Order: sequence, then C-alpha cells, then structure tokens
Amino acid sequence: MEKIVLKEESYAIIGKCIEVHNNLGPGFLEIVYKDALEYEFRKANIPFEREKMYEVIYKGTILPHKFYADFMVYDKIILEIKGVSAISDEFTAQAMNYLKISCKQLALIVNFGELRLNYKRIVM
Repeated sequence: MEKIVLKEESYAIIGKCIEVHNNLGPGFLEIVYKDALEYEFRKANIPFEREKMYEVIYKGTILPHKFYADFMVYDKIILEIKGVSAISDEFTAQAMNYLKISCKQLALIVNFGELRLNYKRIVM
C-alpha cells in the first residue's frame, strides 16, 4: 500500500474545507472561502500563512514578479483555493510551480465552486 504524504495534516486541512463548504455551499467568491478557512484554522490552532509569497529565480536572478500561494499550512502544505466549475489542468500546473519554487512536497487544490467539495492532491 502506498504511503499518503502528510496524511494527518492534509486530512485536517480537508476537514476544515469540508466544514466551510458545508456551511457556505458553492457560489461565493474565493476570498470568502479563504476568510472562512482562516477563521477555521485559527479556531483549530492549525498553523498557516495566508498569501505566502515566493520569489522566482531564473538563471541565478530573482525575477521581479512573485508567486503568491493562497495558504502555506503547517509550513509543509501549499493550499490553493478555487471557486470554479471544475479543477483544470491550469490549476494543477500552477500548484506544481508553487511546489517547485517552495521546495515543498504537497499541494492541495480545493474547489468550493461545485455542489460537493472537490480537491486534488499534487505530490512532488
């Protein structure tokens, strides 16, 4: 059986996402879900950083534009929040880029825009 990377931490995060989706449902802007998740993370004492900034280094030079991940949770997991009809390949590529520049192993893309909460695990 394959080991799930950061199992307990990712289950805690998804649990809070389910809590938010169960209370708010689909249809809000992403910022509303982020605010609600921040509330839930604080209440559960889950360590996080919102709008985590990452620099992009190209051939030894820091590029002027930065990446901002929605959340860095437990200082281990990148959490990207979406409020769309489906998780697209573009969002997967975005999460993979965040993993590359952050040197982290796991990203979660969570979509609040569907009738049922949907998420995708990206492991590097």
